[in-house]
Amino acid sequence: MIKGFGGIFWRTKDIEVIKKWYSDVLKIEIGSWNGTVIKPEEGNETIFSFFTENDSYFPADQQVMLNFQVHNLDEMIEHLAHIGVPLAKEKESSDYGKFVWIVDPDGRLIELWEK
Repeated sequence: MIKGFGGIFWRTKDIEVIKKWYSDVLKIEIGSWNGTVIKPEEGNETIFSFFTENDSYFPADQQVMLNFQVHNLDEMIEHLAHIGVPLAKEKESSDYGKFVWIVDPDGRLIELWEK
């Protein structure tokens, strides 16, 4: 019955700071309505997964983690270094792909993934 995700919505203390950060760091063009539409590309998939409350994959005080797929993780790491955004966790590789983590201005851990 589910067709797909309709959106991701959350609250922030400073909407202008968070909009600018996501635009500058992740190159997400945020519209005047405080959002954007990310259209799926060929080979793109959305994962919906649960974690136990004591799982250590991401901080226990963070109920939800954002994961963005990127075309080229090494290019993204170069971009982050160029604009001064530190990695919260160094690049890891697994059977699922390559991953790095960064933190947004609200303190939210974000995972970047190259499949």
